[in-house]
Amino acid sequence: MKSITIEGQLRTESGKKATRQLRSQELVPGVIYGGESEINFSAPAASFKSIVYTAEFMLANITIDGKTYRCILKDLQFNKVSDLLSHVDFLELVEDKKIIATLPLKYVGVPAGVKAGGKLVTKMKSIKVKTLPKYLKEHIEVDLTELQLNENVRVENIIAENMEVLNSPRIPIASVTMTRQLKQEEAATPKAAAPKAAAPAAKAAAPAAKAAAPAAKK
Repeated sequence: MKSITIEGQLRTESGKKATRQLRSQELVPGVIYGGESEINFSAPAASFKSIVYTAEFMLANITIDGKTYRCILKDLQFNKVSDLLSHVDFLELVEDKKIIATLPLKYVGVPAGVKAGGKLVTKMKSIKVKTLPKYLKEHIEVDLTELQLNENVRVENIIAENMEVLNSPRIPIASVTMTRQLKQEEAATPKAAAPKAAAPAAKAAAPAAKAAAPAAKK
């Protein structure tokens, strides 16, 4: 699994004045929780870029005063005016303690419905899971090969070994829908068949017309 290393330093002061001073030095305040104690620290804003501005799931090895904490990113705050990163929260990974993490979904395989002319629509990019740190992975694969036209793959269809999926099981995550061309072709099919269906009725009416003709002559 991908990971980054962040070199930080302990924060001994808190409050708006202290955080403003950190940001003026291009440092971002953060907190690590979930372990034996809560740790307040700061680190250069640039050191967070690779974990903040990505859709990938990765670990962060944060070193503070010679001790390294193995963590995952849990929350972010941005300045409303400048849109710069203003605070980060990390969760420390403890070997025998389950955590909740958001893992990306990776869709693989060409759906059968797409081969039939449909269009793949993905509705979820990630899911929440509860698991032990040792089972964490960069993403969860979802095989779409058997997905037919007008069918859905739902949360309950996801295979996530050693993990408890926390999203509602009936939520669709991907589907294959009809394209405009397919809809037009289906709409045109009944119209083409209509004259053929009318033909037997016309034949049935012909003998009745012949039988009526002698009566008209009389």
